[in-house]
Amino acid sequence: MLTISACLPDDRLITPTNSPPPSFPTPTSLAATPLPTRPAYRPGELVDYIAQTGDNLPALAARFNTTVRQIRDANPIIPEDATTMPHGMPMKIPIYYQPLWGSPYQIIPDSLFINGPEQIGFDPVKYVNQHPGWLKNKVEYLADKNRRGGEIIEYYATYYSISPRLLLALLEYQTGALSNPLQENPDNPYILGYRDTLRQGLANQLIWAANTLNNGYYSWRSGKLKSIELKNRQIEVIDPWQNASTAALRRYFSLVYESDQFHKAVSSEGLAKTYRILFGDPWLKVNPHIPVSLEQPPMRLPFDPGKTWAFTGGPHTGWGDGEPWAALDFAPPSVIGGCSPTKEWATAVADGLIVRTGSGIAVLDLDGDGDERTGWVVFYLHLASEGMVPLGTRVKTGDPMGHPSCEGGRSTGTHVHIARKYNGEWILADGVLAFDLEGWKAKNGKEAYEGSLEKNGITVIAGRDQKSHIQSILD
Repeated sequence: MLTISACLPDDRLITPTNSPPPSFPTPTSLAATPLPTRPAYRPGELVDYIAQTGDNLPALAARFNTTVRQIRDANPIIPEDATTMPHGMPMKIPIYYQPLWGSPYQIIPDSLFINGPEQIGFDPVKYVNQHPGWLKNKVEYLADKNRRGGEIIEYYATYYSISPRLLLALLEYQTGALSNPLQENPDNPYILGYRDTLRQGLANQLIWAANTLNNGYYSWRSGKLKSIELKNRQIEVIDPWQNASTAALRRYFSLVYESDQFHKAVSSEGLAKTYRILFGDPWLKVNPHIPVSLEQPPMRLPFDPGKTWAFTGGPHTGWGDGEPWAALDFAPPSVIGGCSPTKEWATAVADGLIVRTGSGIAVLDLDGDGDERTGWVVFYLHLASEGMVPLGTRVKTGDPMGHPSCEGGRSTGTHVHIARKYNGEWILADGVLAFDLEGWKAKNGKEAYEGSLEKNGITVIAGRDQKSHIQSILD
């Protein structure tokens, strides 16, 4: 019998207290940047656009309120099999005007949003300890141990794959974490402004922040995020020329600040100024982290050839809640129900090096350079600790990675969860770079965990008994 399994990571939440929610943190200056205006373009008018790293045609079509076909007709140079657009390429895009556009000001490049190549050599623990702010002495219990401020930043930067510099800049802008030795309100459990009894304390607030930032970034990447609502109930249509990191930050600040504070935070005098003071001008040298027409290398299904497993989870979050819908779930046939142990092996989808292990986790680095912030990486979750592939092991395609289990997070049944990253960016399971396992390509469902795998006109539907069965083929 094959059972449906679903999963969520376990960030080991700190036990909430019953203290009343205090007021939001407030920036010291509230001078707002006036919003620029866009003309009321004629329907279908061609506008100039310079491609940004990671751009793809479906997302551009959604943002400019047009269609992929119309963009292709206006740019016949784009090959039919193009995936990601080349950074800096001039384009013409048919636009259909929408009112209430926000500012085109960009806060940081996308390559500095993710925990990718630009973060190599940066030690958040050392950096925090070099500053006089309260963060270096902050200690909270996280993932089975007490961690200090810099270690907390490092943990979330790694697991959510968000730049540690960005997380530090946010904490400094909102709380003076690096510059102020005394926390303004040490009894405030909602230090970043998100009031939820399950998100009290620094670590839990950072869970929310990292998750919220990823939700915005990857929703912009997929074309789902197009507008935000400010606290005064004003709707802002995010400027179609924006980049993913700024769209994510605008959404983030709209959730914690009133309108005047929001406009300050997303202006050149807000978070961007704090980032410049801490780390220098982020636009001085932009290194695109997603190349033109990125392609996934060949990957196998994550179980032995000739075996039939259940495809139990369509595209859903790689880590956290909500976006990015980067992961797929598979369950072995021997599992009767719930979190039962199994002797079946989850296997390596490609050759690589094991560069990180943890509770239920093994990270497979396909370029073998030992750093999961570069190149293609496959993230495995819910592997049993007994039998898990050791850290530092070089594996070949099909080698055992570990036994599927419920370890490493919240899970409704024994299974293995796999997701991809490239240069630190989670790669969405559906879209122009759809997850491809032996030719089976992932498609989103209406909700997370729904969806399908499709190959040669055959469709396997996630989590639906016989319709979810899928077999790995022999070479």
